[in-house]
Amino acid sequence: MAKQNKTNAARLLDQQKIAYELIPYQVDENDLGAEHIAAQLGEDIQQVFKTLVLLGDKTGYFVCVVPGNNEIDLKKAAKATANKKCDLIPMKELLPLTGYIRGGCSPIGMKKAFPTYYHSSVETFEFVYVSAGVRGLQFKINPHDLIRASRGQVCDLIAQ
Repeated sequence: MAKQNKTNAARLLDQQKIAYELIPYQVDENDLGAEHIAAQLGEDIQQVFKTLVLLGDKTGYFVCVVPGNNEIDLKKAAKATANKKCDLIPMKELLPLTGYIRGGCSPIGMKKAFPTYYHSSVETFEFVYVSAGVRGLQFKINPHDLIRASRGQVCDLIAQ
């Protein structure tokens, strides 16, 4: 297999001496969802996390990382982040704000370090998958290392 080029997010993890694996997958431009990625990886969708960027009415931008087949609960996200309300940012704002495109947004290495929140189920796994910063590449990483690397917090973020 060809050697993967390191992403900026991978270099940041290297600097922190955090272990991870870069796992490539086949990109489908028509299906950038986590279900497609989980199927490609042959992994449980609950272990494949998606990175969402939101805007709160009080605190500004923040990041939520949730299991791939779950919807974020905006009320829970607002409460966890000391906002009255929040919403996902418009897709056109993702690249200028984070440096990442849809389907390749990593919780590690955004242009600016935004407060980052992980759904509590992240802690139930030995390892999880999150975007490595480009489409077609995932980090396989210990969730505690991931949380530490992003200075994240754990809370309940998904709709039941």
